[in-house]
Amino acid sequence: MEFKGSDRGPFVPALIIVDMQEDFCPPNGSLAVQDGRTITPLINDLLSQPGFVTRIATQDYHPADHISFASNHPPPNNRPFESFVEMKNPAPDKKTETKPQQLWPVHCVAGTPGAEMIPEIDAGRIDLFVQKGKHSQVEMYSAFADAFGNLDPAVTAQSVNVDIASVLEKKGVTDVFVVGLAGDYCVKCTAIDAVKAGFRSWLIEEGTKCVVPASWDKVKEELRVAGVSVIHAGDAIVKKLAVAVA
Repeated sequence: MEFKGSDRGPFVPALIIVDMQEDFCPPNGSLAVQDGRTITPLINDLLSQPGFVTRIATQDYHPADHISFASNHPPPNNRPFESFVEMKNPAPDKKTETKPQQLWPVHCVAGTPGAEMIPEIDAGRIDLFVQKGKHSQVEMYSAFADAFGNLDPAVTAQSVNVDIASVLEKKGVTDVFVVGLAGDYCVKCTAIDAVKAGFRSWLIEEGTKCVVPASWDKVKEELRVAGVSVIHAGDAIVKKLAVAVA
């Protein structure tokens, strides 16, 4: 199948559903995103489209001692949403590089109910589950790279259980469609890093919600500058997903 109407050439799409997990969803999630569950019908509709050559779901899957958990740091610098700590780049040739890491409530601890996908998602249609954020000392919002932008699987092996870029490349994927939670963090970073990994990247606006809803316009501009196309569920390219790849 080719995306007609431009000179884009082959169109081999994949779906990435980001972090539709209990801890990110009301009513009981420890880091619940407002209205996070309401995007489920659209996600399930996308999962049913025959055009995708693969359908991937990501999960935050942190160890209990993860650096981003406020409770793992002493007061007074341990206020969720407000405090920051220094994080070090795990790349062997960049060990002196640091960056601030925002602190969060404990969430999506590996093996706990909060890390599970919400049951409303049609998980039977998902081909691959990717667990990220597994390195205790490094944040990983994106499914492709850690918080320092490291894409090399030799560096990210402790952070994520699957090299998602390699999986997509082996399937000949050209275009990645991203939905899920949250639009201003893991969804944004995954969509941007998809571009950096060499794919055309599309974020379906109705398929995400933000931790800070008022930030969405700023996030969209950041996405646009990075080369991500923010589109609507009714756009022509989304409708093309109803046609199976030849």
